[in-house]
Amino acid sequence: MGVFSLRRRGPPLAVVEDEPAQAPSLAERALSHLDALYGLAWHLCGNTSDAEDLVQDTYARALAGASRFEEGSNLRAWLFRILRNCFIDRARRRNVVLEIPDDTIDTLTPETWDAAALEQLRYVMADEVARAIASLPIEQRFVVYLDVEGFSEAEIADILRCPSGTVKSRLFRAKARLRAALKGSHER
Repeated sequence: MGVFSLRRRGPPLAVVEDEPAQAPSLAERALSHLDALYGLAWHLCGNTSDAEDLVQDTYARALAGASRFEEGSNLRAWLFRILRNCFIDRARRRNVVLEIPDDTIDTLTPETWDAAALEQLRYVMADEVARAIASLPIEQRFVVYLDVEGFSEAEIADILRCPSGTVKSRLFRAKARLRAALKGSHER
């Protein structure tokens, strides 16, 4: 009878270290913002087909211009700026005049909300809000959606390529219009 040995004969096994995982590519990181971009595109275009085309154009333009993206900068803001530019380019090609609101304001009055007004807003139907937002001029719609997406005023200014004061003005005017539109829908 032979003796069975557990000892290994031959050279010892080498330990192979796992290769570090590669960082996701710009395209892979950009795809993580797909839902947010589509949400804005749908609200701007008003239909699924145009929104999908707009997002596709946005990604095509982003990937074509990937060499101009500075690593470490805000990828999300860069993609939203590209979406905005694609939207404006499409409107120009279709000879659509986008309404640009008058942003000259002498003074901004502080926004105050009382508890009753906030409670009333909790009961506003989502379609009423969507209709009210859709009635805003396009640049105010942009600023409202970017604000909802959590961008700071400085980031919105960078996306829209305008001064922070213009963002503040558009957001103030948009909120005032939304309040008036939503108040009017409840008085009917």
